[in-house]
Amino acid sequence: MMRKQHLLVIAVLLTLANSLSAQTDTTEYHLTIEQATVNKAGKDIEGMTINGSIPGPTLRFTEGDYAVIYVENKMDVETSVHWHGLLLPNFYDGVPYLTTPPILPSTTFKYEFPLKQAGTYWYHSHTLLQEQSGVYGSIIIEPKEETLEYDHDLVLVLSDWTNQKPMNVLRNLKRGNEWYGIKKGTSVPLSRVIGRGGFGAQLNFWRQRMEGADIADIYYNAFLSNGEPVQHYDQFKPGEKIRLRIINAAASSQFWVTFGGEDPLLVAADGPRVVPVPHNKTFIAIAETYDFILTVPDKTLEIRAMAQDGSGTTYTYIGKGDTLKAPVMPRPDKIAMMKQMAKMEMRMGAPAMKFNPSKEKPYELKENWGMQMEDMDSNMDMDEGMNNHNHSMNADSAKTKNDMEMKSADSGQMGMFTEYNYDYLKALDTTTFDDSRPVKEVMLNLTGNMWRYIWSMNGVPLSEADKIKIEKGQVVRITLNNLTMMHHPMHLHGHFFRVINKNGERSPLKHTVNVPPMQKVIIEFDANESHDWFFHCHILYHLVGGMARVYSYGTPRDLRMKNYPLKKLVHETDKYYTWGLVDAASHMAGLNLVSSNTRNQFNLNVEYGWNQIAEGEVSYERYLYDYFRVFGGINVENESRYSFDEVVTTGVVGFRFFTPYMFDLDVRIDNMLRPQIGLGREFLLFPRTVAFGEIEYQADFGWVNDLSYEEELIGNGLYKEELVWNAGLEFFLSRNFSLMASYDNRFGFGGGLSTRF
Repeated sequence: MMRKQHLLVIAVLLTLANSLSAQTDTTEYHLTIEQATVNKAGKDIEGMTINGSIPGPTLRFTEGDYAVIYVENKMDVETSVHWHGLLLPNFYDGVPYLTTPPILPSTTFKYEFPLKQAGTYWYHSHTLLQEQSGVYGSIIIEPKEETLEYDHDLVLVLSDWTNQKPMNVLRNLKRGNEWYGIKKGTSVPLSRVIGRGGFGAQLNFWRQRMEGADIADIYYNAFLSNGEPVQHYDQFKPGEKIRLRIINAAASSQFWVTFGGEDPLLVAADGPRVVPVPHNKTFIAIAETYDFILTVPDKTLEIRAMAQDGSGTTYTYIGKGDTLKAPVMPRPDKIAMMKQMAKMEMRMGAPAMKFNPSKEKPYELKENWGMQMEDMDSNMDMDEGMNNHNHSMNADSAKTKNDMEMKSADSGQMGMFTEYNYDYLKALDTTTFDDSRPVKEVMLNLTGNMWRYIWSMNGVPLSEADKIKIEKGQVVRITLNNLTMMHHPMHLHGHFFRVINKNGERSPLKHTVNVPPMQKVIIEFDANESHDWFFHCHILYHLVGGMARVYSYGTPRDLRMKNYPLKKLVHETDKYYTWGLVDAASHMAGLNLVSSNTRNQFNLNVEYGWNQIAEGEVSYERYLYDYFRVFGGINVENESRYSFDEVVTTGVVGFRFFTPYMFDLDVRIDNMLRPQIGLGREFLLFPRTVAFGEIEYQADFGWVNDLSYEEELIGNGLYKEELVWNAGLEFFLSRNFSLMASYDNRFGFGGGLSTRF
């Protein structure tokens, strides 16, 4: 009997011990996401906060802990949270409709997972553009045993802020409005290009359907450090060492970060430790994290984070006393870039959409677009040359790639991009995989279309893409070949990958890699998970524009996702966006309405002259690829001036083509078999002034009509013609309003106001 009692007591004590141990090892947080009025850039707007703040609170854990996080949604729209960079069960990764259910309004979702790693990470919404509105925060996981020496820990979350609604920002990008570049002074008007002797370079860009060297898409009202344009931390004393954890949580801004005083010691990148290296002037791409050790001087230390295009800077000051100014990075010279790129052997403007998206031809796309240097292709094209080698890339292959890059830079071919690399990052230990592992090769060309703001991989946006099939146990090697003129920070969920650099076997492990314009980066990861994982550009507007894929292990979907179909996530990248333009002038009025998604577009155009000449047209068009679409519609117009007695309604079919040198071509025929051709063009002439012109020519050969008016016959009575043309200037007052003046051969000369909505 006593023995049984002793056993019972021991069992109770063990249960209590296990319970106490579980409580000790479990770290719990409660996060509440809600809509609130915020002011980050001089204007009260509706944002989204986490526990009442932007950014949300820092979540601190210890490696080996078990995390339990309750997220309550107090908004009137669904939301989500992705734990960026964390290795966790697929169901809690936080991509709604792919891995995790969305958090519906007035509900709470419980995330729980073990913490397998240490380092600096972050969290953010993965629902549409909510991250831009403030749904992001930092995560710090302390190692079980700290080997770095420092006195204090400071998290610095960088971000960008717009006073516009993010969906309106994307709508403005979709319509191709010039305002953002004009507002922040990064546009390149033709007058300035000619003044700098760059007209030949401009023609080269136009020939390839590109306006100029684009760097960043959006005008931001402010850039923020921990939620404010300027931060001061004067509590630290001279001589103390600070571990500064910098997180780029911006929606679409890359930052050049510079430090005053001595160069700080870079000790970690994207979480994992790296070989410490003194490093200033660090390019921090969106979604990357970098840890630095810096010593507080006996003065104030300035830290500058300048947006990549030079359009704004956010500052952090540490310490007291006179300020040690941080180096100022030069603002990019876009005209010089255009002139240099015009001399390169490259073909720009790779398609973001294909005629047949089901047949991807990534290697053919790579050969036809981008850098056209045979020596680089033969030596750097490791993704093709290594198809028969089932081993991880080693130091020799990485050195070959690096040597070719330097050779290219020395020859002036790619010098402007050589500063964007990861050669300063070296892993503490070897990161290679066993030679016996099977290798899955994947080529992904990064493609985009600024004209309609569609982004894709291999010319296929997410809405038209298949999953990328991988198998557990493989080493997946991805060649990321950027065929656009913008940087793309590519993020893989649920895995770390090796970024192949000059350090070969000790290439660093990261979860996000920046791929510079017209450059190639090779990464590889251990396929050691199951289910489906997201891979995408972390420029938020590029993600929603279609630059994303799903890596799939082919395992059955989690049963808890039964009521949350993947097609809803896909649909988010193929939404319809609607915009309009109204012209009200002294000689005419006009209305243009457009509703468009990736492949389909509906148009309404109405013009009315004060001489009672009027024309209206409704049409539907289908994009077969980036620049070519077929259309059909109904056209209504009156035949005589100052009279609506004769109104003619016709059906029209034809095609529209965005030509080299950026002309809009419209070729059509109506139900009276009258062919018509139209050509239009606009370009930025001065910093705020756009020049535009359009011409339409219609012929009637009498195939249906009786050409009875001999005085209107030309060409020896063969046909009747109609020629319509206009030309003018538009001066931007703001994003939505501009002054316009034009001459139209039907309506005469006049001027007025253009309004966009």
